[in-house]
Amino acid sequence: MGFFSKIKDGLKKTKDNLSKKFYEVFKGRALDEEFYDELEMAMISSDMGVESSSKIIEELKDRAFRNKIKTTEEAKELLKEIMIEEIDYEIAPYEYPLVIMVAGVNGVGKTTAVGKLAHNFVNQGKSVVIAAADTFRAAASEQLHIWGERSGVRVISHEEGSDPAAVVFDAISSCKAKNTDVLLIDTAGRLHNKKNLMNELDKIYRVIGKEYPDADLRTYLAVDATTGQNAVNQAEAFDEIIDIDGIILNKLDGTAKGGIVIPICSEKEIPVMYVGVGEQINDLLPFDAKEFVNAIL
Repeated sequence: MGFFSKIKDGLKKTKDNLSKKFYEVFKGRALDEEFYDELEMAMISSDMGVESSSKIIEELKDRAFRNKIKTTEEAKELLKEIMIEEIDYEIAPYEYPLVIMVAGVNGVGKTTAVGKLAHNFVNQGKSVVIAAADTFRAAASEQLHIWGERSGVRVISHEEGSDPAAVVFDAISSCKAKNTDVLLIDTAGRLHNKKNLMNELDKIYRVIGKEYPDADLRTYLAVDATTGQNAVNQAEAFDEIIDIDGIILNKLDGTAKGGIVIPICSEKEIPVMYVGVGEQINDLLPFDAKEFVNAIL
């Protein structure tokens, strides 16, 4: 099943939610202030965010006027264009060796995302090592070992309560010894204790910088799409602690709140890199802005 089929199936709840609202707004009417007001409210109620929705509506009004657009069907196509522009980022291609560190609060599917990423890279012919650097949560390491067995990748772990940076150090040593392409790092998610989390992540960064200076380092934040605006709040909170390169948006198939992609990309200026649209190992997909917008509108 291709990206569009999977994303379309995964976004069915979001599409059904949006379609009802947008159908009412777009059905054969004039492009007047009432139309724009109702469209903005439909967007906000679909978790697209007040700031993002207002910005998109203003751009839509301006372009509709300049392009002499008269019909709602034309306005809808223009809306799609604007939304795609808001969430489509130019992402530098991966270079190898590659290190991806995944952060996020507990319960958002962070460890599962690491396991699925490993499978994605193995399917691309890359060798992979997983570092179980969430030594705070007892089940995290065990969970990763199960994912590692499914994908046939090595998992480096220490006992519960160990120093996460020591796990990363050993994982880097293993990668260098075996010329491994990709190192995936699962980290602890204690956002309620920012100081401890900051210290842990800072130590991990220093180990990577010292031991693996030539690696292409990306830091991704895993968030749960079903939490709606709370996903934006988490992105904001973590952005104060670490430099986030991208978002892994999990559980997109279980929510009508898929519109949350818009404020994450637009307001927080963080690209969505991957979306989770199911429980299977193949259900973490690289994000495609155009196909996403087409799937929800």
